[in-house]
Amino acid sequence: SSQKIFWHCKQIIMALVLNEEQALLKESAKDFFNLRAPISAIRKLRDEKHPDGFEKALWEEMAKLGFAGITIPEKYEGLEFGYVALGQLLEENGRTLSASPIISTVLMSATLLNLAGTEEQKNEYLPQIASGNLLVSLAHQETSVYKPNRVETKATKEGNNYILNGSKTFVLDAHVADKLVVSTQLNSEVALFIVDAKIEGLKIAKTPLIDSRYAANLELTNVKVLASDKLSGGKETLESTLDITCIGLSAEMLGLAQEAFERTVAYLKERKQFGVTIGSFQALQHRAAKIFIEIELCKSIVIKALTAVDNNSENLSELASLAKAKLGQTVKLVTNEAIQMHGGIGMTDDMDFGFFIKRARVLQQTLGDYNYHLDRYASLNGY
Repeated sequence: SSQKIFWHCKQIIMALVLNEEQALLKESAKDFFNLRAPISAIRKLRDEKHPDGFEKALWEEMAKLGFAGITIPEKYEGLEFGYVALGQLLEENGRTLSASPIISTVLMSATLLNLAGTEEQKNEYLPQIASGNLLVSLAHQETSVYKPNRVETKATKEGNNYILNGSKTFVLDAHVADKLVVSTQLNSEVALFIVDAKIEGLKIAKTPLIDSRYAANLELTNVKVLASDKLSGGKETLESTLDITCIGLSAEMLGLAQEAFERTVAYLKERKQFGVTIGSFQALQHRAAKIFIEIELCKSIVIKALTAVDNNSENLSELASLAKAKLGQTVKLVTNEAIQMHGGIGMTDDMDFGFFIKRARVLQQTLGDYNYHLDRYASLNGY
C-alpha cells in the first residue's frame, strides 16, 4: 500500500540524516578540532618526533568534553550517545588529522569491553576509559597481511591462571597503553584476555607509522593472567568489534577526503595559467566532478553503516566491508588527485597534502585494505 511505501521511504531518509543533537555535536567537534588540533599540530608532532605520537593534554581535553565516553553506556559513566555520534567526531577528526587514542581506546577497545566484558570488568574499566584516565589497545593481528581469522597466540590454563604465549603486530598505541586486550587460542576457541601493559613476560616494541603515529609489535612469553582477566565473549564479539572499527575508520577517511577535496577546489579557483583560473579547464572540471560524486556516495554509505551499528543490524559485516572498501578506494583517489591538481607544489612540505596522503594510506591498510574488503563483501553476498 502507499502508506507502507511512505513509511519505508521515511525510514530510509531518517537513516541517512543526522538528528538535531548529532548535528550539534558535529558542529562542536568541528570547532574543537579546528581550534585545538589543526593540521599544524600534527606537523609539530612530526617535527619534534613526539614519543607518544599525540599530546596527552589534548586527549584530556577531549575526555572532559565527553569524547572518550560517547558510546559507553550511562551506567558505566559514559554518554551513551551511539556510534552515529562517534562517527561525526571521527569525521571531523579526519579533517584536521588530529592525533589521539580515540581509535585504539574508544572505537576498538571500549567497544570490545562493552560487548565481551563481564559486568565486573565493565564496571572497572569503562568508567576509567570514559574519564580519559585509561588507555587500552586491542592486540589481535599476527601477520603483516591482514588475516583476522588467524590466531596462533596460545592460552593454556594453569590452576586459577592462564599462561599466554605468542606474538602480535600492528597494535595501535600499544606503547602508551595501560591495558591490552589480547586474542588467543584456548582449546580451539578464540579467547580474549585483559593484560597489564607492564606485566612480566610482555615485550612491546614501538614501530613508527608513515603518518607520524605509532603501532607496536608484541611478544608474550609465559605471561600469567588471572581467570578474572578473561573476557566472557570470544570470536563473535571480536568480529563485531572489528566490523565496528572498520566503519569508524571509514568515517575518518570520509572527513579526510572531504577536506582534501575542498582544499583542491579552492586551489582550482585561485591558480591561474594562461590568464585564467585552472578551474575553468574542462578536463579538471570532469576530474573534480568525479571526486564529488564519489564523496557523496561515501557519505550515504558511512551514515548507513553507523546507523546499522546503533540498530544492531544483521548485515553489519556486509556494511562494514562495503564502507571500508569504498572509502579506501575514494580516499586514495582524492589524495592522489589533490596532489596532481596542485602540481609540483603539492609534493612539497610547504603544503599539507603529504600529511593527508600518509594518513590516508595508514587508514586504508588498517584492518584490511579495499581489496580484502571487496573480496569479503563479495563472499558475504554469496559470490
